[in-house]
Amino acid sequence: MMNFAFSNQSTNHRIVTSGRQPRSVYAVWGSALLAAAIAPAVCAQNTQRSVQDVVQKESVLELRLNDGVVQFRPYAANLIETSFLPQGAAAPQSSHAVVMKPLQVPVRLRQDKEQIEFRAGDMLLKISKSPYQVSYFYKDRPLLSEQQGFHQAGAAQVVDFNISQNEVLYGAGARALGMNRRGHRLPLYNRAHYGYEERSEQMNFSMPLVYSSKLYGIHFDNASTGFLDLDSQKNNRLAFEANGGRQTYQIFAADQWENLVATYTTLTGKQPLPARWILGNFASRFGYHTEQEARTIVQQYKTEAIPLDAIIFDLFWFGKEVKGTMGNLAFDRDSFPQPEKMMADFAKQGVKTILITEPFILTTSKRWKEATEQRILATDTQGKAATYDFYFGHTGLIDVFDPVAKDWFWNIYAGLKKQGVSGWWGDLGEPEVHPSHVQHKTGSADQVHNIYGHEWAKLIAQGYQKHYPNERPFILMRAGYSGSQHYGMIPWSGDVNRTWGGLRSQPEIALQMGMQGMAYMHSDLGGFAGANLDDELYARWLQYGVFQPVFRPHAQEDVASEPVLRSAQAKALAKAAIELRYQLLPYNYTQSFLNHQRGLPLMRPLFFAEPANPALLDDASSYFWGNDFLVHPVLQSGQQQAEIYFPKNGPWLDFHTGQRYAAGSRAAVSLQADRIPVFVRAGAWIPQAQGLQNTTQFDVSKLDLHYYYDEEQTLSEGMLYDDDGLTANAYESRAYAIMRFRAQKQQALQSRQKQLTLSFDHEYGKQYVAKDRNWRLVVHQIKQRPQSVKLNQQDIPFTWDAQKQELSLDLAWKARQQLRMQVLWADTEK
Repeated sequence: MMNFAFSNQSTNHRIVTSGRQPRSVYAVWGSALLAAAIAPAVCAQNTQRSVQDVVQKESVLELRLNDGVVQFRPYAANLIETSFLPQGAAAPQSSHAVVMKPLQVPVRLRQDKEQIEFRAGDMLLKISKSPYQVSYFYKDRPLLSEQQGFHQAGAAQVVDFNISQNEVLYGAGARALGMNRRGHRLPLYNRAHYGYEERSEQMNFSMPLVYSSKLYGIHFDNASTGFLDLDSQKNNRLAFEANGGRQTYQIFAADQWENLVATYTTLTGKQPLPARWILGNFASRFGYHTEQEARTIVQQYKTEAIPLDAIIFDLFWFGKEVKGTMGNLAFDRDSFPQPEKMMADFAKQGVKTILITEPFILTTSKRWKEATEQRILATDTQGKAATYDFYFGHTGLIDVFDPVAKDWFWNIYAGLKKQGVSGWWGDLGEPEVHPSHVQHKTGSADQVHNIYGHEWAKLIAQGYQKHYPNERPFILMRAGYSGSQHYGMIPWSGDVNRTWGGLRSQPEIALQMGMQGMAYMHSDLGGFAGANLDDELYARWLQYGVFQPVFRPHAQEDVASEPVLRSAQAKALAKAAIELRYQLLPYNYTQSFLNHQRGLPLMRPLFFAEPANPALLDDASSYFWGNDFLVHPVLQSGQQQAEIYFPKNGPWLDFHTGQRYAAGSRAAVSLQADRIPVFVRAGAWIPQAQGLQNTTQFDVSKLDLHYYYDEEQTLSEGMLYDDDGLTANAYESRAYAIMRFRAQKQQALQSRQKQLTLSFDHEYGKQYVAKDRNWRLVVHQIKQRPQSVKLNQQDIPFTWDAQKQELSLDLAWKARQQLRMQVLWADTEK
């Protein structure tokens, strides 16, 4: 029998296996740092590595090995961090991604001469002392184990793991590879892929994050460039390879996908709630050349009665030519003689103005002299402003890691904001061209490349927090890093080809990025690259866009991206899609709130509902939009029929026809030109708005509330979140309302009656100004006329449509009132 020693959380515990005197946990780290001055770094392989000392202080376990120090730090009951500091290594830099503070977690340590067991909450570590190796468990369920652990392989720092044979792997940022990314060795280097279609191994947004179908995740907390090897040699090996940096990773696990993603977004930060207007329609192209051209486009939307919330200006706002003007960062007054008035006029119509900005200052730009004199550019190895050629000209790069440069860049944004700009588009932020010789304040180009966009978004977010603390910034960027959602980044999938192949990759990219915290990943609707005029493709892409996080048609201008400039048929289909998008605004805004609070993606894979169903683990053909919609994009030209699986968290009802599909079933569904297949979960509550031309017209006191009744659902709940749609931290400041809905089916007291009880309640923050509501309530799937409907014990009038099987009525809901409604009808089954 093994002879174990035990330790509790509140006890400092130390066992010395080498015979030396006990020292504190800080002394162990200190000795490793001291060794940096006298010994080179040594990273032995597992067979050469063994545990010398064991130290526990509070909930942290520290092991002194023969070649360095390993520290295990619990962050939560299902999350633990592992760090390695080799002998001779300097103290690592702080994390660029982690914002969570470790919670108090109950721990237990026991060991004998050969093995250590360290239990922290639901996580269990089994550690072999010689040779050193660690295995991870969650609720005693095996997850994975280090193989060689942290070690040096040539010029790369590597940590590798043994994984099981059949698990599916996700993550690594934005890629187009198929949902299962196992079998690939993927570069961790943000790089644009112009005109990609169905396959792209390297794109604008890489992340050192892996999820497993075994419901665990591992985040490699190192921003350096490198590789993620997801069993490329088919030997059940997962590895992270980096060109230096921190040797730290966090492992976390859960019983459900929602909780797993919530753990990661708690670790790296939740997305701030964006302004409500970002859920509207954007006018955008590459690009609007003049003020008059922009005014004409906005007027055309108004004339056609197509809802619009924002217009985006690509690079022609600061120069007449594509090349040679980047870095001007000021309106070209020849082309835009009155930009302040233009933006003010747009604002009066409810249309926000968004400007593209880039971090490159060309030597031919009007700000080159200013940039060099104020030393805001990254340098070469001689300390001079580093310059090099790329597509747009000879350029320098703003050093967003330098406080002086950050202040300079922020002042540009602040000045433009005073002119009337409402949002920012950060382009080329990989950075698109970033030579290795370029030096930044905190490291070389290779060391900081992947966090350039992350720091850029952080710069803008922190500028707003300091100078405009009541406003929610809009920050559209195509490159970032783990945790960029914490700074409100809205990513998009880059310069996708304007083809069916380009469309087919988009659901996968958005689903994967939503799992990785970037819930607002979206695509240039209609496709960006190439002069492909295809009305069917355009309509199908926009119909898909209704159910993706941001609705933003954008393309090269040789084929119009704006629906007002398309053929009559394409325009009509686009208008219908946009109007549906606006109808769903209250539902979508509630999903944004749930993302802000819990980290829940807006788009979710089907395996979220059925994690044990192997048929769904690589499926992106359909997805959930929030909790209550099942969406199946049409991704093939001329397609007439779609084979659709209806997950077990149903039954599911066709959103347009009401046809019912059983949970866990499959069906061939005929396709219609004016919509893609969309289904609503039985038991769902869907609030809808009507007649909006932009989101400034939204009024929570005038909505339609749809309840999708089903005989199989005895109890269902829903909610609607509301605030002013603009003020930062409205929920935290208690300037919000949450309206809650509940439905319960039961047998009435009379033996031959059935009863459906609907309850309407609310939660108001103290700073929220509540108003009376005059809603229209629609209860679907009511197959026979009710005998009566009572509201707070009083009979009220209603309408029953036998053909649609809908019960509808006017619901007058006083601001502070609780409502209880009973629907009674004969039980024909008796």
